[in-house]
Amino acid sequence: MNRVVERRKTMKSDFVFVDELVSGIRWDAKYATWDNFTGKPVDGYAANRIVGTRALCAALEKARENAASLGFGLLLWDGYRPQCAVDCFLRWSKQPEDGRTKQKHYPNIDRSEIIEKGYVAAKSGHSRGSAIDLTLYHLASGTLVPMGGDFDLMDSVSHHGAHGISQAEARNRQYLCSIMEASGFVSYACEWWHYSLKHEPYPNTYFDFLIA
Repeated sequence: MNRVVERRKTMKSDFVFVDELVSGIRWDAKYATWDNFTGKPVDGYAANRIVGTRALCAALEKARENAASLGFGLLLWDGYRPQCAVDCFLRWSKQPEDGRTKQKHYPNIDRSEIIEKGYVAAKSGHSRGSAIDLTLYHLASGTLVPMGGDFDLMDSVSHHGAHGISQAEARNRQYLCSIMEASGFVSYACEWWHYSLKHEPYPNTYFDFLIA
């Protein structure tokens, strides 16, 4: 399989800000903030917005409708991820441990293990523009649905079918999985929050334009 990294300064025409096409979603682009496993804003995230392909947005609109029928809304944490951000993650994994984010994000492994354990990839599906990290919230109250672990908790408890979470949390993960699979997405075994479009428009291309 040929892998192509397409480097450009401006957003490709088939990519959009998700909130402009998907009605009623919430987002918190973690890698544009200090609240992520690197402990600071990540290269390539110059704006707190979520970007994705138009195909991703169409599927997310369906997911939003499916979620709403169950009383849930969608909160997005990450979508398109520039290749330069992935490169930033790889550099961070090789730096000496400073302990700033370890307890929250990787309490039981060394930062050097995040690649071999499957939590970070040198070529991320996010960079193809059709992957999304998200969770559910209750439409009635706006509160997040308990999922038994936060975003980017790099631990076995984040895996689908994990032990150590409550029945309610396991059921909530299943709600999210059912919603996403019914909307054209596939899950990722190591991360309950990560879903990819089943039929990606750019399955072999990794983009590197900035989110700005």
